[in-house]
Amino acid sequence: MELFYHPLSRYSQKVLIALYEKQANFYPRIVDLRDPFSRQKFHQLYPHARLPLLKTQDEQLIPESSIIIEYLDRHFNSSTQLLPTEPMHNLQVRLFDRLIDNDISNSLFQLEKLHDSDKSSEFEIKKLEKQLLLQFQHLDTQLAQHHWICGDSFTLADCALIPCLNYSFRHLNLLDFDQVWRYWQQAQLRGAWMLVQEEILLAEMEDNIGKRGIP
Repeated sequence: MELFYHPLSRYSQKVLIALYEKQANFYPRIVDLRDPFSRQKFHQLYPHARLPLLKTQDEQLIPESSIIIEYLDRHFNSSTQLLPTEPMHNLQVRLFDRLIDNDISNSLFQLEKLHDSDKSSEFEIKKLEKQLLLQFQHLDTQLAQHHWICGDSFTLADCALIPCLNYSFRHLNLLDFDQVWRYWQQAQLRGAWMLVQEEILLAEMEDNIGKRGIP
């Protein structure tokens, strides 16, 4: 298998966590969509040019982080079952995965754009931060009843949330959310996330000195 991704992409990080949890062997193919040559080459493989993308052993191209993780969960056995077999538990995991992607990860992307723009207003930033804090308040309530997002086991929903917390604790005041803080502390001890963090730190260092990953 080949994974086309970028270490600084939260959706790529989400899939990397799942790959390491499943102990699946894959060939890493880092793609920097900011680089015209890298983007053009990736566009030839996948015209939508969106990351991450999994290329399976039978040459099938699988986009979208949640779909990739479902594929991995079906095809690679490990002690970590990322999508529960029990229907209602499965539905809850899928629900939180969608809520985290749509209401937190995508909103964080908008917040990053506002911070990077010279034209953004303080009102827009504060409004988006308020919306994000409301989402984290809901998560704090959920985590008061569970070890991980949807129970005692690590799931797809956790793969989605952990990369969001990596950015959020740097830019939002989340210290009042005791359960979210407790969750973040335990997540940082998770082996799969430790491996992803190593890639993030290396990519951030290269980004800061102007290097680009080889696609």
